[in-house]
Amino acid sequence: MKQVAQNYKSGDLAVLDVPIPACQPGGVLVRSLYSLISTGTELMKVSEARLSLVGKARARPDQVRKLLDSVAQQGALATYQKAMNRLDSYTPLGYSLCGVVVEVGEGAEQFSVGQLVAAAGNEFALHAEVNWIPINLCVPVPDGVAAEHAAFATVGAIAMQGVRRAEVALGETACVIGLGLIGQLAVRLLVAAGVQVVGLDVVEARCRTAEKAGALICAAPGEDGLREVERVLLDRSGGLGADHVLLAAGGDSNGPVEVAARLARDRARVVDIGKTRLDLPWNAYYDKELDVRFSRSYGPGRYDDRYGSRTGHLQGRRPYGSSRCKPDGPQARHRGSCRQGC
Repeated sequence: MKQVAQNYKSGDLAVLDVPIPACQPGGVLVRSLYSLISTGTELMKVSEARLSLVGKARARPDQVRKLLDSVAQQGALATYQKAMNRLDSYTPLGYSLCGVVVEVGEGAEQFSVGQLVAAAGNEFALHAEVNWIPINLCVPVPDGVAAEHAAFATVGAIAMQGVRRAEVALGETACVIGLGLIGQLAVRLLVAAGVQVVGLDVVEARCRTAEKAGALICAAPGEDGLREVERVLLDRSGGLGADHVLLAAGGDSNGPVEVAARLARDRARVVDIGKTRLDLPWNAYYDKELDVRFSRSYGPGRYDDRYGSRTGHLQGRRPYGSSRCKPDGPQARHRGSCRQGC
């Protein structure tokens, strides 16, 4: 079967011929119909792979620490050889898809052959023709939801987990910083929950899209934009500020966490959904006694094998910023489609 993978050393993308995975107990084999390309997570992986070794180290300090631990345990030469071998191998991409069940493993009898499902997991829901998916990362698609829309289920779950971690209540205020795909979905979930939402993003088109979805006001995070967003927040909160700030931005700027402290009320919740720099300004966060929380991926079940007995259902809407791609090759899919936000 065909599978999209990337060489992390050179950054090259390739469509590989690989064996079809075996159907293991506790999961199902799924033939892919639509596989989502995330312009945040996957574009970050593609960009990091094209960096120099020094650039890779700066982008992934957590891996540098593991490398240093390995040097202490195994020596410099063995660690270097191991690291180079790992970098010079192909890593599969993908983490969100919709497909049809073609085989059911032992213990996964709640699914059936021919059933339409959405699947998640960066080790499972790959850009491949067929994938084995554990039951806690697979969910039936209800009648009336198009397969191409169901492929967005994982991204929707990421946004939903961020909103869940904020513990919002009816009538509260929230600021979403970063209005990419995750931020757009978070805005919609917050509005649906009766929360008064404002947003910040450097791209004007994203701001206008979020406003059409129900946000009170969205603006660029410059001083003029911040003042306008702050004015609306204070007006709607009785002069207090945002009850919740959701960080859905990426990059190495510390701006989002600094802006969060400025817009938040005393004891507000700041939830990190994206992967942004988090050098918290101590005085600002201490003075307001802000509650900083992390939103872990898709929520319950993502890293807990014991959660596998629970399944749910999707409620579908046409996703924001989608476009379809023909599987002609990785270059077309990764370079062209990412710009369109598929």
